[in-house]
Amino acid sequence: MVILGIILVILGAVLDISILYTIGIVLVLVGAILWILGSMDRGIGGRRHWF
Repeated sequence: MVILGIILVILGAVLDISILYTIGIVLVLVGAILWILGSMDRGIGGRRHWF
């Protein structure tokens, strides 16, 4: 999710499409939050692991 967000941010900046830039930032933030919560060994949404 984080990698997709970074790709969308880059595409949005290069192509000057603001919606890609906005969606990319949201994906990076959500991915980072889930990554941090997962590394703290905390269950997310009732599940301990996401495969």
